[in-house]
Amino acid sequence: MFLGIDLGTSEVKALLVDEAGSTVASAGAALDVARPHPRWSEQAPAAWWEAALAAVEALRARAPVQLAATRGIGLSGQMHGATLLGADDQPLRPAILWNDVRSAAQCLELVRRVPEATAITGNLAMPGFTAPKLLWVAQHEPEVFAQVRTVLLPKDYLRLRLTGEKVSDMSDASGTLWLDVARRDWSDVMLAGCGLGRSHMPALVEGSAAAGRLRPDLAAAWGMRGPVVVAGGGGDNAASAVGIGAVVAGQGFVSLGTSGVVFVVNDRFAPNPAGAIHAFCHAVPGRWHQMSVMLSAASCLRWVTRLVGAAGEAEAAAEAATLPEAERARAPIFLPYLSGERSPHNDAAALGVLFGMSHATDRRALVYAVMEGVAFGLTDGLDALRAAGTRPGALSLVGGGARSSLWAQLLADTMQTPIEVHVGAEAGAALGAARLAMMACGASEREVCTRPPVAHQHAPAGPAAGPLDERLRRFRALYRAVAPLWPEVAEDGA
Repeated sequence: MFLGIDLGTSEVKALLVDEAGSTVASAGAALDVARPHPRWSEQAPAAWWEAALAAVEALRARAPVQLAATRGIGLSGQMHGATLLGADDQPLRPAILWNDVRSAAQCLELVRRVPEATAITGNLAMPGFTAPKLLWVAQHEPEVFAQVRTVLLPKDYLRLRLTGEKVSDMSDASGTLWLDVARRDWSDVMLAGCGLGRSHMPALVEGSAAAGRLRPDLAAAWGMRGPVVVAGGGGDNAASAVGIGAVVAGQGFVSLGTSGVVFVVNDRFAPNPAGAIHAFCHAVPGRWHQMSVMLSAASCLRWVTRLVGAAGEAEAAAEAATLPEAERARAPIFLPYLSGERSPHNDAAALGVLFGMSHATDRRALVYAVMEGVAFGLTDGLDALRAAGTRPGALSLVGGGARSSLWAQLLADTMQTPIEVHVGAEAGAALGAARLAMMACGASEREVCTRPPVAHQHAPAGPAAGPLDERLRRFRALYRAVAPLWPEVAEDGA
């Protein structure tokens, strides 16, 4: 058996698979996000560990015999989070998360200190990345920064608790702005630009390599017999790619999780920072990937579900699917920038907007507008990838949003790309983590990284999907019209 643990923003998921890659059992434990100030986003590392323990204990209750046969554990997780440890390896403060945009000014400072930063990392300095967060801490919490001895990414903090080892993988490390992504090694120049050195960093391994062994006391507590290998693992998106078998150049997926991602595999390092596109290492050796990222995707559906008082996100999405075509054409336009935005705008000041409401606007129309706006934002990201020369074929759909056929069809129509939903698509990152554990235990990539069966296919409606194409034009015009106002709003404390 092989265990995949995915540390998300809203939940830790644990997935147990057998040596054939079939799911045996799964469990999850919820997480909360603290927002002590506007545009801040934090979590306590201790909460990650407690949720991971709870998820594994739930698995043990459901499948004790199978869990006892675990031979490898893989980790995936939310990227970029700054987990700062002192000399005793205890967290010095809550982790600053990927969707925290407080460090916009520090991005400018980092580029001033290291003018060649974009050439080294292949990426623009954005507030979501880890390096600017450390500059913010150094400026605003110097007493904390002075105590920092180790900086870990979220999933790698779980690894420390599981194994006692400080290790990261290439894909997750790519999102720090401290990695020379082409060379797959830490950059001494980038580290020095933040007042850090290699001693503050974990060791680096490929995601499919062994990165430690489970502590004997934990193995005994979980009933596991014999040594248990812990794999390098991957950032959540690279792990999701492994989960749906996207390891060959040109393969890719769209992720509808808390954030939204369009991910395409490359067989070489292919940066395109001008379009706010990320160029990272893949979780498997010798490959990289391009990625466009929007900071709020399924989290927008969560927000509007609370706003309209629906019983749950699935119910809200199902209601929106019943909205007639004529009413969809009259629904508000939604800009999905509830946490600022990355690709393609790189606009930390961006805000969410609902435009065009009337007395006739009901909750179905509001929910539909939000789902459509997320699809439009992801289409903008795919267009940025296309502008960089990337030409993906059909894209798989992963993440919690993959449960909605309305969302899948909206993506197919707006992107003008076939969308495939695989069996078990909502567990992509955890499955990818389990697959990386299988490879760390000796299985070959070819036999492990297969494509799961396709449950549903969504073909695009045509080169111009009528009213939807016109609404995409309005969406883009609305962004251009209101973007100049956002810095003023930010100054007022929004």
